[in-house]
Amino acid sequence: MAREGAALIDVGGESTRPGASSVSVAEELDRVIPVIETLHRELVLPLSIDTNKSAVAAAAVAAGVEFVNDISGLTFDPQMAEVVASSGAGLIVMHTCGGPEAMQRNTHYDDVVSDVVAALRRSVDLAERAGVAGNKIAIDPGIGFGKDVTGNLELLRRTASLTELGRPVMLGTSRKSFIGLVLAQNDPGDRLAGTLATIALGFAGGARIFRVHDVAAAHQAALMAQAVCCGAEW
Repeated sequence: MAREGAALIDVGGESTRPGASSVSVAEELDRVIPVIETLHRELVLPLSIDTNKSAVAAAAVAAGVEFVNDISGLTFDPQMAEVVASSGAGLIVMHTCGGPEAMQRNTHYDDVVSDVVAALRRSVDLAERAGVAGNKIAIDPGIGFGKDVTGNLELLRRTASLTELGRPVMLGTSRKSFIGLVLAQNDPGDRLAGTLATIALGFAGGARIFRVHDVAAAHQAALMAQAVCCGAEW
């Protein structure tokens, strides 16, 4: 990933795919801390920890992580905001509707974009009240987390609305099931073309951080989108 152009390596020890079961703090720490320590020694890239547990976030920062990526937007663990603030780490807050085990049970929104923006605003406010610096916060609409295909497509179509919060926007669309449903591709490994389309369109809508599996191809797609959107400034 580093050789292929990644700017940030995200490490996670608990699956958050729909239907996944949670793991204990101890098991999550056993999974991620040795990886973080090794990457911190061997790479010059910054690292992030994908967790919604404050104890894991604290240990990961101590081991060398510079960002905390919380899929719950600080809503699962009441100590998370304070832990991130006291650590000085950067923060990515994502929108989800319930935990992985239940988030796909109700995917109805009156207006998915307005509802997600409002929830993310609350997460940002919570972080800032705890003492996280405003310029260290990014937002993620949570594509595939508590949304159906229509909701995911609407969020991508209206990505520009997310930029109204004045924070860097991250998108995580890579290989996700909504792409498979649109393109009739059951194998996630066949969803690269669809993923790259979402990256290019996401960039055009204002997103600037992309969480991906296929780094080289995604990096090129983002660079090409930047050249088209920014013209001579790219």
